[in-house]
Amino acid sequence: MSQLILLLREVQGLLRSALGVALVVGAGLALWSWLERSRRISPFSAAARGAKSVVDPLLRPVERVTVRFGAPRTTAPWWGLFALLVLGAALLGLLGFLHDLLAGAYYASVQGPRGMLRLAIGWSFAILQLAVMVRVITSWIGGAYSKVGRVAITLTEWFLAPLRRALPRIGVVDISPIVAWFALALLRGVVLGAL
Repeated sequence: MSQLILLLREVQGLLRSALGVALVVGAGLALWSWLERSRRISPFSAAARGAKSVVDPLLRPVERVTVRFGAPRTTAPWWGLFALLVLGAALLGLLGFLHDLLAGAYYASVQGPRGMLRLAIGWSFAILQLAVMVRVITSWIGGAYSKVGRVAITLTEWFLAPLRRALPRIGVVDISPIVAWFALALLRGVVLGAL
């Protein structure tokens, strides 16, 4: 198990380096494509033809989405670079989460029953915090009644409803999820510190 944890850490380091290189190369390609799309370079030049043949096939999926939402065609390279950044950060976050999950389980198993109890309590609080975050995100994108949104509502409504009644609204903004997030983090620290 410890070998797997070390391997995940190594993969994280390699992925971080690869993402840095990909972002630098992606920024260069995005600039090249933007120069061609915004007619900063002659559309009949070899550089423009190269941008069309090299970068445009990579940007077609991004361009379809951005144009559908009303963005100009010239912004597709920058949205593509942003998508690369978000996907890379999500992958790094997922690997970090998996590493922390396995490391926590390994070290809890070494500590015995008390360690396993601490692990279960820590995971319970982490699941509640994740459910609060999912609930906020699904409310922004209109997916509150999807399967994931309903699970998040089921997990969080029992403590968000009293907070919502007790806390004032700031305009149309409900601050109860923010307060709940920090309260859960504080409570987790207190409970785990007491064990």
